[in-house]
Amino acid sequence: MKHHPGFLKMVEEARKHIREISIEDYLQMREVGREHVLIDVREDREWEASHLPGALHIGKGVMERDIEGKVPDPQTLIVCYCGGGYRSALVCESLQKMGYAHVLSLLGGFREWKEKELPLTRPHGNQT
Repeated sequence: MKHHPGFLKMVEEARKHIREISIEDYLQMREVGREHVLIDVREDREWEASHLPGALHIGKGVMERDIEGKVPDPQTLIVCYCGGGYRSALVCESLQKMGYAHVLSLLGGFREWKEKELPLTRPHGNQT
């Protein structure tokens, strides 16, 4: 997907203030049982098509409104992902401004996860 310069500028600025994690590092973190909340920040239609196993859906457009109800403890480790790691970077910056201390953006996002042929959850909990 081609992104516009203004959007890319915002993402690059956000990346200066957040931490990102590779898919490999995320898988290792998960394998050792590190507690976290995985949040899919994509649009509803993207989530409904398929998503990462165990993910919670809170779209970017409603994140600030809904996060405290879903993840009330600001010390919780949160890993956010989107289609490619751009929107999740913006979300992580926003969550930090709200006081969430441990947020990570998944580099490569859903697209890279899918390219690596890692498991996905489809509607009604079916995994592929």
